[in-house]
Amino acid sequence: MLATTQLKRVFLHTENGQEIRLADPAIKLNPEAVLNFYTNTYPVLTNATIQGPEIQDDEMQYRFVSSLGTKG
Repeated sequence: MLATTQLKRVFLHTENGQEIRLADPAIKLNPEAVLNFYTNTYPVLTNATIQGPEIQDDEMQYRFVSSLGTKG
C-alpha cells in the first residue's frame, strides 16, 4: 500500500551570516504572503526574493534571499 504525507514547509533566511529557520504561519498562505508576513519582524525582507522550493530532510524549503547591500 502506498502512503502519502504532506511535506512541512520551512522558510529560511540568512542574517549576519546565520541561517534563521522561520516557521510556516499558515499553510493556506502562498510563499509571497509568508514573505510579507515576516517583513514586520525582519524589515530586510522587504527587498527579498524567494528561491525554491527545495526538498531536503523531508521538508519543502523556501529561501528568502535579500538583495540589500549588493551592488550591480
